[in-house]
Amino acid sequence: MTRALSHDDLLEGLPSRGRIAELILSSYPPRETYVGWQHYRTHCGSLVPAPVISPRQWSMLPEIRRYDYDLYRELTNANLPLQDTPMHAKVGKLIRRRLSGNTRKKDDPTRAGVMVSGWGHYGKTASVCAAAAVFEDQWLELHSHLNPGSVPGTRDLHAPVIYISTPVTATPKSLCASILGFFRAPIRPSATLPELVRQVADSLYDHGAKALILDDINRLRMHRADDQDVLDLMRAFMSLDVTLILAAVNIPGIGLLREAKWNKKTRQWEMPPLESTRIHGLEITQTEHRFELVELDRFRYTTPTQIQVFIDHLEGIERHLRLLNAKVGMLTGGTMPEYLMRRTDGIVGLLGRLLEDGAQEAMGSGKELIDENLLDEIVIRRDEPEQPPDEPVIPANPSAAGKRTPQAKRPRNTVFDDHGPATRTGS
Repeated sequence: MTRALSHDDLLEGLPSRGRIAELILSSYPPRETYVGWQHYRTHCGSLVPAPVISPRQWSMLPEIRRYDYDLYRELTNANLPLQDTPMHAKVGKLIRRRLSGNTRKKDDPTRAGVMVSGWGHYGKTASVCAAAAVFEDQWLELHSHLNPGSVPGTRDLHAPVIYISTPVTATPKSLCASILGFFRAPIRPSATLPELVRQVADSLYDHGAKALILDDINRLRMHRADDQDVLDLMRAFMSLDVTLILAAVNIPGIGLLREAKWNKKTRQWEMPPLESTRIHGLEITQTEHRFELVELDRFRYTTPTQIQVFIDHLEGIERHLRLLNAKVGMLTGGTMPEYLMRRTDGIVGLLGRLLEDGAQEAMGSGKELIDENLLDEIVIRRDEPEQPPDEPVIPANPSAAGKRTPQAKRPRNTVFDDHGPATRTGS
């Protein structure tokens, strides 16, 4: 004879109401600070999903515990885990290789950097931060959580990874202020640019920084003098024993590396020769030679391998979702994979948002199941036009795009013109 399950057995692992409220209501410090980055690094992926119970078991719970369980289910469904997709693995592999090589260099004065490009909702920031967090964990473990380059007698924070967002109106001074703001370092209002650059260099060294992540680098526009100065300053930081990791939307199209073209055979971005190369026979650009560009792609649904990768991703989401009527194959069976691919174009961010909203709607309506009919009621907005790496859309020439077709000028009316005194004929 089997023992009947008690309420405690059904909800084993369910936090108390106070703990659930703390998880939902707690605010997190901004990631652009040392405290915020450390919170992200130590808490990323640490949420334990709600336990799985059947509708019958849920009905057996006291009303107060059913409410607690539903709150925790909502929290679980709203925080889909970051899965190891081929796109995520591609970015992580490059960042690990670059950081591993740069941290072992002794005589090279300049550290090569990484650029991660992709369109909106492709998961650039998530992939970059996850790879950098893994590196920092390994680096701290290697050095017993101590700064190997610390000055005796000081207690500087050890910050192997620095994460900041590119200022909206970027100038060399605002970039320096953002980096110093990561450590909450005081800045003199009257400080000159050379003084700020020296303060940044000292902070990077004193805190043992090995990786500097600059997100939203697409805010730079190369036709602005200040933005060109910011790019020059970033290149100068590469000589400070720091690996620069830049993340942005459509890096090849914003002029940061000059307008590039995607080579389908080599699956690499190729830079056309500069006009100065044709005239002077010398490449004067440095940015494209100092960085390796990786393009973050979306899910594809053409080959059997691509289809299986997408289905594996859906299976991972399916295991994480907590819906009372959920069944095996809810997201992977029948025509659901094709439906989800058609709705989201394989964009990982849009896919996650659609399923998160679907889970919320399924709980709110009492259906407790995601299907095509339910998802049809959810509207998501895709950023158009999308640019797949194997079929890139090269942006139009800005100078040509701004020009208007000249129109023929209307002749001036000369009826009232004064032609001076009339000339007498034969005088």
